[in-house]
Amino acid sequence: MRVVLDGTPLLGQRTGVGRYTEHLLTGLARLATEPGREAGAGWELAATAFTWRGLDELPGALPAGVRTAARRAPARLLQDAWARSEYPPVEWLTGPADVVHATNFVLPPLRRARGVLTIHDLSYLRTPDTVTAASARYSDLVPRGLRRASAVLTPSRAVADEVVTAYRLDPALVTPTPLGVDDAWFTTAKPSLAWRRARGLPERYLLFVGSVEPRKNLPALLEAVRRLHAAKIDAPPLVLVGPPGWGPALDLANLPSDAVVVAGYLDSEALRMTVAGASVLCFPSRYEGFGLPPLEALAAGTPVVAADIPTVREVTAALVDVAAPACRSPEQTPGQAPGLTITRSTSPVRLVRQTDRDSFADDLAEAILELLDSPGDTDAGRAHARTFTWRRTAQLTAAVYRRVSELP
Repeated sequence: MRVVLDGTPLLGQRTGVGRYTEHLLTGLARLATEPGREAGAGWELAATAFTWRGLDELPGALPAGVRTAARRAPARLLQDAWARSEYPPVEWLTGPADVVHATNFVLPPLRRARGVLTIHDLSYLRTPDTVTAASARYSDLVPRGLRRASAVLTPSRAVADEVVTAYRLDPALVTPTPLGVDDAWFTTAKPSLAWRRARGLPERYLLFVGSVEPRKNLPALLEAVRRLHAAKIDAPPLVLVGPPGWGPALDLANLPSDAVVVAGYLDSEALRMTVAGASVLCFPSRYEGFGLPPLEALAAGTPVVAADIPTVREVTAALVDVAAPACRSPEQTPGQAPGLTITRSTSPVRLVRQTDRDSFADDLAEAILELLDSPGDTDAGRAHARTFTWRRTAQLTAAVYRRVSELP
């Protein structure tokens, strides 16, 4: 069986979808070397890329055992054509295939191949004010892809349910394939003080990981940090890690000059060390398809404060403590400002309900204080993160390939 995956997300700086594609290809390539039908022995794996200028990068981005199957073509022209018609078929670019896996929302027209479509989230429908013009085009491209698809993959059960409801699909068509945590996260040591200083990082810090864009809800986190400083609490600075993104510039005017450190995009090793060195990972996102940064932080032994959204709750369910005033029995600490309370728990995770912005910022601040005071059982966090593996992601995906390849 010849399986072709869209490797376009591997090109350039890798964010969430790029890392998913990378680890999925690596996992599938390993399965293809193992004996037995369940593993995928004898499969031919290939990757394509829908690009004109970036195609030369593709071979070097692929793991061993994955071939290149691509022709140079302008991505924008292809998407324009695929949004309106069934031409050109993807086999025109890739050569013959039994299964074509669209890893990033857009499943092209197919001639004979069976199509598998990954839908990472429905932000273009659920939070349209937070997406770029390119992502907004998924409103047209995804429905066409669904008509072509023999199977749909999502990173979480929450997104699977949303996709079934939004597009009135048969639930049997949609398979959640939860993402994994790379093994390197579990062995990353906390960085030395010299390492931190060389990169402009303080000894203690809060951390945000992600692109700077409206959906990530950074203004609420910045407001929480401002309130901590206004309450004269010795809170660590907030370090922002990730690509620039898009949207309104962050308003840092009401914050002390040393309250926020912008670290920018980091390579994988530096990212892991930065996460391992953080006092708390903060993940205030309004909407996500999975929520991998919280799991990676737990794997590195770092406690997590996150917005209480369905996907984050799904992946942290075994550890969750909901942070909201109605469910607390607070213990006031000496010298603490009124209105900011601390509770103690063994959980390394706090989920904060998203209400109005003021209440959310207050609750974020309180949850951060709780974990600064008592990080919880970080060993339990690591053990939970170990249940999410890229091997399992590859196995679930391979099972879908087998199923669709056997359709009449």
